[in-house]
Amino acid sequence: MTHKPRIRSVVSCTLLVVAIGATALACGDSDPHPLAAQPYDAAGQVSFNAPEGSAKVDPDKPLEVTAEGEDSRITDVTATDQAGHHLAGELSADGVRWRSTAPLSAGVRYTVEVATEDEDGAPGAKTLTFQTSPAKRHLAVEFGPQAGKYGVGQPITAKLGSPVRDRAARAVIERGLKVHSQPAVEGAWHWVDDKTMHYRPKEYWPAGATVRASSNLQGVKVANSLYGGASKTLKLTIGDRIEAITDAGTHHMTVLRNGEVINTIPVTTGKPGFSTRNGIKVVLGKEYFVRMRGTSIGIPEGSADSYDLPVYYATRVTWSGEYVHAAPWSVGSQGYANVSHGCTGMSTGNAAWFFETVREGDIVKVVNSGGDTMDPFGNGFGDWNLSWDKWRGGSALVAETRDGSRPDDAARLRPQI
Repeated sequence: MTHKPRIRSVVSCTLLVVAIGATALACGDSDPHPLAAQPYDAAGQVSFNAPEGSAKVDPDKPLEVTAEGEDSRITDVTATDQAGHHLAGELSADGVRWRSTAPLSAGVRYTVEVATEDEDGAPGAKTLTFQTSPAKRHLAVEFGPQAGKYGVGQPITAKLGSPVRDRAARAVIERGLKVHSQPAVEGAWHWVDDKTMHYRPKEYWPAGATVRASSNLQGVKVANSLYGGASKTLKLTIGDRIEAITDAGTHHMTVLRNGEVINTIPVTTGKPGFSTRNGIKVVLGKEYFVRMRGTSIGIPEGSADSYDLPVYYATRVTWSGEYVHAAPWSVGSQGYANVSHGCTGMSTGNAAWFFETVREGDIVKVVNSGGDTMDPFGNGFGDWNLSWDKWRGGSALVAETRDGSRPDDAARLRPQI
């Protein structure tokens, strides 16, 4: 039995579609939804505590937007500066008032867009632009070291133009200072004192990394009447991972490049009473020639320990005068005994090789010495002698856990052999 096509059903469906379309058109003829209407000018419905025109706004005062009249309310406020940064704020539950919850930046132009609605739900809009007054006091930030190539142990330093003691202000500064490494590593700032900060990764910088330090503090409020100033971006490149490990017990130094031993050198370190500091130090600089005198470290002239010597291939590791250097007068003791006044001595040939191999930021570590541990701050870069937890404890963004270490105010630049 054959079936005829259901032409009637198709026609019926077509009619149904047309009917639905007619219904939709009918709905379209009704009053439009209030939210679909073009926003009207809400100039008479909102007021600002910031003047328009050439008058400057005090950045120390919050921005406020208020709905005027009983029949209107604020639905949204967006405030952005000229760089596109949003100003945080809070709208009251009744829509009557919006108030900024973050400080305004100094010397910046803002655009404020306000959305409103009336008693019938019709949307309104108002836009305000204003300029904040320039800061009366600027906080300068100077990054260090100088741009260039460094070893994996080189910390980033930030010198502030004014002391900052308040924890909240310190947190603002830390959030505004950015350190980017490629490849990326975990790191943190540590407050050395009220005007000095150091930044280091959890572990050493990766060999071959590129590191940039910059500030986003310009115009940002740090404390009452104190705003961030302009700062120059710093770029460092990191060389191979060079580590020189001196074992004062075996009287030998082992030098590694990227984890592989490249040299083992017989040395002498500090004798009893002048023991070399244990711990991790960072190469501070290199001096082909240094005149070293015992009087510079408090040894009386003419005493048994007095000395006045020309020293070559001197690689500095502390500001107080500890070096790795040529000591041809002690070659007979190198590899066998500790006879120096605190420095690590080696033959002239080995010292020249070491001098040419290392650069600023490379690691020099001393173990098994009778001396104290290298100070974290104040006598060079002893930053790596703090555990990661203690390092992070020196950040204003982390709960305080540091051990109370502060910069050593001991005399600097005193050579010792």
